[in-house]
Amino acid sequence: MKLGAFSISLAVKDIHKSKEFYEKLGFTYKGGNIEQNWVVLKNENAVIGLFQGMFEDNIITFNPGWDSNAQNIDSFDDVRVIQAHLRSLGIILTREADETTTGPEYITLTDPDGNNILVDQHR
Repeated sequence: MKLGAFSISLAVKDIHKSKEFYEKLGFTYKGGNIEQNWVVLKNENAVIGLFQGMFEDNIITFNPGWDSNAQNIDSFDDVRVIQAHLRSLGIILTREADETTTGPEYITLTDPDGNNILVDQHR
């Protein structure tokens, strides 16, 4: 199963302070809009998203169809295929993709320790 690009989406209290902190760790701006309270930062293959006021908890994020630079890749597993596979393994999804559609869609699930996981396909 190909889950795509991996990142951590962090729920932060002060986007400016958090961005400054991670930049001191060597992360650089890759995208987003700080005026809308979200930015994406990268350090080599490590990608983090900083989000202020958008969600309560940190989220483990996968993006099928993207590499770590948010560039399209040719071969990837559609989120609906991933959904069917996870369901076949008995994994409960907290949000399911609409299987009658194609293109952008997402699913969510929670691991046994309460960590939220987002599989977010943008194309």
